[in-house]
Amino acid sequence: MPILEMNDAGVLLQQVINGLSLGAMYSLLALGFTLVYGILELINFAHFNVFMVSSFVGMWALELFGLSGQGQVLTGLPLAGVLFFAFLVTMVAAGALGVFIERVSLRPLREVRGTAAMITTIGVSFILFNIILLGAGASAKNFPNPLPNLRWNVFGAVLELREVLIWGIAIVLMTALQLFVSRTRLGKAMRATAQDAEAARMMGVDVDGVIVAAFFLGSALAGAAGLIFGLYYNFTSFLIGYTAGLRAFTAAVLGGIGSVTGAMVGGVLIGLIESLGGQLIAVRWTDVIIFSILIIVLVFFPSGLFGRATPSRS
Repeated sequence: MPILEMNDAGVLLQQVINGLSLGAMYSLLALGFTLVYGILELINFAHFNVFMVSSFVGMWALELFGLSGQGQVLTGLPLAGVLFFAFLVTMVAAGALGVFIERVSLRPLREVRGTAAMITTIGVSFILFNIILLGAGASAKNFPNPLPNLRWNVFGAVLELREVLIWGIAIVLMTALQLFVSRTRLGKAMRATAQDAEAARMMGVDVDGVIVAAFFLGSALAGAAGLIFGLYYNFTSFLIGYTAGLRAFTAAVLGGIGSVTGAMVGGVLIGLIESLGGQLIAVRWTDVIIFSILIIVLVFFPSGLFGRATPSRS
């Protein structure tokens, strides 16, 4: 087991930077799980591959500007405009996909008790998986990287522009969601529906509209996470949904599935555990650590860090 010495402080800080970047992605993805579960008490396993499909949508959106592969620099185009367009297209497409999934495959099962809806989301996930596999091929795709190669030395660690942008975008999106849920009329309707859907319906809340909004917002955030994945790792593949999705699900459970704040905090913690665990112990042990946390939380602390135990509505 490698032991960090004082002169390895820069290495440790580098892993913290990496962990915060991963945590931003996991937080956005975990929010999709927690929004849907908070309202329907449904684990949406299709969310894994909505994230994967979104990474391809983001890649195609960037390719519209003539970008392909790594190392290309934008000429004559503002970086902010290109990124705004890519995130807008990706998030809207992902949100529309989420609404389509809810409308076609889940709404007909709304009144069916048991695990039918959850099993259906697994089927939908495999459909998305195979559509991309057959349509885009099995090989990993080089992700366009329009970001200039700017980096700064911070106490022996390297901080790159891509990481600063990822943090900034994630903070803006998560803050916007928190304000939306807490301050807007629809956000209050979502909270009311999460507490008691029938009582909310009797008070005039459009529960169907709230559910559609939850699927749209959750999937749109998965879209942002998919584009962040591509910009961070500079590749995408039909396989990326499984590992990233499970880690984001672990983050949602750790934070308290159904809690927006919990999903954010849980994502950051899982990102830090992944990066620091790989440095302090060994990379091959990171999955063992992360999924052991999932089991421990489910067994001993099912409400997570910020969740609260509530009686099941199912």
